[in-house]
Amino acid sequence: MDHYIDELLSRGRSYFSREEALDAVGLTAQAFIAAASRLTRKQRLASPRRGFYLILRPEDRVAGAPEPVRWIAPLMNYLELDYRISLLRAAAFNGASHQAAMVFQVIVPKQLRGFDIGRHRLRFIYQAPVSFNKTNLPDLLAQMKSEAGFAKVAGVELTLLDCIRYFHKAAGINGVAQIVKDIGAKADPHKLVKAAMAYENTAVRRLGYLLDRAGHTRQAKLLEPLAKKAKSMKPLDPSVKPLTESLAELHEKDTKWMLVINEPVEIDY
Repeated sequence: MDHYIDELLSRGRSYFSREEALDAVGLTAQAFIAAASRLTRKQRLASPRRGFYLILRPEDRVAGAPEPVRWIAPLMNYLELDYRISLLRAAAFNGASHQAAMVFQVIVPKQLRGFDIGRHRLRFIYQAPVSFNKTNLPDLLAQMKSEAGFAKVAGVELTLLDCIRYFHKAAGINGVAQIVKDIGAKADPHKLVKAAMAYENTAVRRLGYLLDRAGHTRQAKLLEPLAKKAKSMKPLDPSVKPLTESLAELHEKDTKWMLVINEPVEIDY
């Protein structure tokens, strides 16, 4: 096993599956488990998912695992699942300067439990397969590069839509408003509309409102026809509950985006 992982590292590869190792080293399953456990205790291996192993270089051992961008693609390939890095990490990748990504968030079309490995926190966000398949397309994705290769990451348009759709996982409405301010001007309006068709109308209206507030009128303008399909007002921030129904009636209403502005939006300029 020691020779096997050294050979993989010499070829620039820092991961392997249980099946690959068994095939290469000729151990029994029981002997493999014992060897892998020994190497894990020695901090030469880490396992983010059963049957999938990361080879730790000396510089990885302080953090307990390599940076996830180096191995998320092979892990998802092992799980036979499509994916995209999104939300705060994608926002930072696309140029949002105000958000520090303390968690590595991945959109997937299947319920998956997140995990911590070393100092890294990975969280999987579920998107219904029909919507996922309509959006996880090459022209809406970008490539995040590392020394180990490339990983799929949401482009600007998908990042904006994912952040507003899952705003409670992206620093709340005000956090998303800042992301919209930082990167909204980079969004291709036509790509934005194409992607928006796969999202809930309420999320699209919230994004349109935030784009307007940030001064990105070109991007907001093309979302207006989608807002006109709305049949009822929705709160800008559904997580904010009014103390009484009478107070709720006092909130400003935006008829263009069919939203009740129940939370003031603050943006740093």
